[in-house]
Amino acid sequence: MKQEKSGRFALGVDIGGTFTDLALLDKQERRLHVGKVLTTYADLARGVLDGVTDLVANAQVHPEQIDRLVHGTTLATNALIQRKGARTALLVTKGFRDLLEMGRESRFDIYDLELELPMPLVPRHLVYEIGERLDQTGAVVTPLDLGDVEEVAAALKRDAIEAVAVCFLHAFRNPQHERSIRDALGKAVPDLAISLSSEVMPDIREYERASTTVANAYVQPAVKRYLRRLSQALEERGLNAALNIMASDGGTMSMDVAERYPVRIVESGPAGGAIASAHFGRLGSSPDVIGFDMGGTTAKFCVIENAQPARSTAFEVGRAYRFAKGSGLPIKAPVVEMIEIGAGGGSIARIESLALLKVGPDSAGSSPGPSCYGLGGTQPTVTDADLVLGYLDPEGFLGGRLKLDRQRAEKAILENVATPLGLSLLRAAWGIHEIVNDNMARAAKVHCMERGKDPRRFALIAYGGAGPVHGYRLAMALGIQRVIYPARAGVMSAIGFLIAPTSFELVRSFSSPLETADTTRINELLSEMESEGRLHVRSGGVAAQDITVTREAAVRYAGQSFDINVPVPQGTIGAGEVARVGQEFLHHYQLRYHRINPGVPLEIVSWRVLARGPSPDVELAVAGGSTAEPKRTRQVFMPEDGRMIDCDVYARSDLRPGTTFKGPAVVEEDESTAVIGRHGAAEIDSAGNLVVTIGQQTSAAMGGTLAQTVDENVS
Repeated sequence: MKQEKSGRFALGVDIGGTFTDLALLDKQERRLHVGKVLTTYADLARGVLDGVTDLVANAQVHPEQIDRLVHGTTLATNALIQRKGARTALLVTKGFRDLLEMGRESRFDIYDLELELPMPLVPRHLVYEIGERLDQTGAVVTPLDLGDVEEVAAALKRDAIEAVAVCFLHAFRNPQHERSIRDALGKAVPDLAISLSSEVMPDIREYERASTTVANAYVQPAVKRYLRRLSQALEERGLNAALNIMASDGGTMSMDVAERYPVRIVESGPAGGAIASAHFGRLGSSPDVIGFDMGGTTAKFCVIENAQPARSTAFEVGRAYRFAKGSGLPIKAPVVEMIEIGAGGGSIARIESLALLKVGPDSAGSSPGPSCYGLGGTQPTVTDADLVLGYLDPEGFLGGRLKLDRQRAEKAILENVATPLGLSLLRAAWGIHEIVNDNMARAAKVHCMERGKDPRRFALIAYGGAGPVHGYRLAMALGIQRVIYPARAGVMSAIGFLIAPTSFELVRSFSSPLETADTTRINELLSEMESEGRLHVRSGGVAAQDITVTREAAVRYAGQSFDINVPVPQGTIGAGEVARVGQEFLHHYQLRYHRINPGVPLEIVSWRVLARGPSPDVELAVAGGSTAEPKRTRQVFMPEDGRMIDCDVYARSDLRPGTTFKGPAVVEEDESTAVIGRHGAAEIDSAGNLVVTIGQQTSAAMGGTLAQTVDENVS
């Protein structure tokens, strides 16, 4: 395994749905060199390698000077959503063959007679039963039948199975049967990728544990092939730094750990953006922000309080209904908590039944891309609308590396939206822009409401290639009056990779009433988890003395179905520490539900340990200088005026701390463009962030007035 070494540069690479973003940090001069290339779906590694080669050459850096390399990829996500993973089988305890088919036996919408439930990744005919049984304590009731294993091994060969998930009843309490299965299958079918539930997610709730283990096995062969090929290709180009992978929980892990647990990198890119949002919000004296990431394919929102992104222990992928919890495949793994919808620059606009205009969730991606890219796309997209509205510079997009064709954009919007609806080109383009903003605002409100948060008390931090274009109007819709645009906002996720620490989280289910908790077993369990966590973090190049460990317990009222994670004191756990855990639960329960249930006993469900290294010291130099002037003006559509108006255009690189100006204005840098409305007051703060304050008179309530003005002027 390659180890990180002392060098001058650190490199973050994030594969997105449309673009692959790169950020190269010069730690000595505290400068960023960035790059952005189209994602190559046919061969994701090729886009990464091309981007790295170009960026290193443009920055005049020798590859061997790079000592840290962090990568995030959509490979696992795409495989799950598109159902393009390995041919996978599931091994279960005899009598539990319908585990995936039954799911939770619940309907997320009891009134929908045509409800679509997520199809399991493993069809029923590839679920095999094994004779074995453990009770709820992990004691053996029925010994493992190795005869069944021999029959299954033959069936796996016959069915050309590439990966196997093993999920036995109560294996989280005793993993021995699952481990024995792995040993036997490893000898009978040597090239098989095998995932054990007792290792992937040893937690209660059989369906979620099985679903997570299946997902891990399903993507494991492709992730392993990809990472090894990429690592070898980078090494051939002289880049010998250890390849670390961004995880869904906002930490990084070694390539070896990512190969074992690829389900933990499903949300790697968005997690990087959340970590960067917290970092830049803190630098700008705004520890409470809503991170808003809008790329080419999706938009993501994350609530960040006290400079800490909200985290969760579970999420869903491939939802049939984007706002409906329960309509996707459940994954139990640590993750930065966010909501993600199909709303990006590449989101396609179309007319549906009843002559209604709809935008997304499907995207033109990087191939064929929006019509204005000139790469074969013919459908109108959000990027096409933003170009027609004057928000994007056709000659300066991506620093001039990708010329945008306005005529193609106009043709796509006219033929597919404007003419069929009897609208002008400008009104149709604004309709596309307004609808995608409304889609995102509704998603953000749902995300905040589910957590009991009022978005109006947060600042909005806008990033991603399309986020700064839409951030101002989105803030208006949410009633937010302060919008932050970090420098290099278009590659924020890749920058976040460089800020993230190496970490690994473990969970072990060991349920018991709080009052009778077995402290001896608890201390043994925590010690085992801490040792394993430290081992994983050290594999990422972190020195043993630099690793810190935090602990949590999942606690609930006896009889409840769901629990709350609360902190656990360091050191040996005794009766006093267990009582403190109970008090912490009551405190957190009161904060969340505004009440407690006196007299109801408490139950500890599981224990969590997070081992992590130090956060890298990433401090960027902020240039000083005098107030900058606009570099030019151009015609930009402003809905308050209902027409195209002359608008000041600023170069982001010219703006220095202390610079102030009023909207309407456009601020451009190579990777993104910020559009500021008429009532916005902009200032560059001491950290180099572009901060826009929106006047109170432009609250969300004005939406109808603005729309009426537009109709009167451009229809």
